[in-house]
Amino acid sequence: MKTKTNYTIILAALFISFLIGCKKDDDSPSPVSPTTPPVNEEELITSLIISFEDTAGVQPSVQYAFRDPDGEGGSLPTQHDTIRLVVNTYYNATVQLLNESVSPAEDITLEVEEEASEHLFCYAVSNTNVSIIRTDSDGTYGLGIKSRWFTGNVANGETTISLKHQPGVKDGTCSPGDTDVEVTFVTKIQ
Repeated sequence: MKTKTNYTIILAALFISFLIGCKKDDDSPSPVSPTTPPVNEEELITSLIISFEDTAGVQPSVQYAFRDPDGEGGSLPTQHDTIRLVVNTYYNATVQLLNESVSPAEDITLEVEEEASEHLFCYAVSNTNVSIIRTDSDGTYGLGIKSRWFTGNVANGETTISLKHQPGVKDGTCSPGDTDVEVTFVTKIQ
């Protein structure tokens, strides 16, 4: 009788071990709801650089940056440029995200591009004559690493560039998801 009890205990232990060993390893968690993505494992983004190239090739190419070497909080940013563009000009723009707290700097843009179906760059302008459209996509929705900017008349305002992380909830809008980085640039059209 005692032997039979021992076999039952051993079989129960083996069964429990089997269940634990078969637990699914989920590297791609599902969204919490249709508009709420799963918890985001964030990368440190210390720098956002945007480069402009005049589509007509007349104006010089320019580059503006925001750099905060220790990330959000802590010390003040070491660089926060004003975007200065020429009136009535089309520009192709490209955003680059870096983690410059490591050497060599890590290009976070590559990861965003690899996970294009989970990311969206959003552009919001205020009091300035700039129209912006995304010119790249994940195959379904815009991505926004590349964009086209059209400047109008002289104006001074702001442009906010944000990267939304939208795994499983991306719908082409800036509403769902978490914000990985957001920078507001003073923008002068001159």
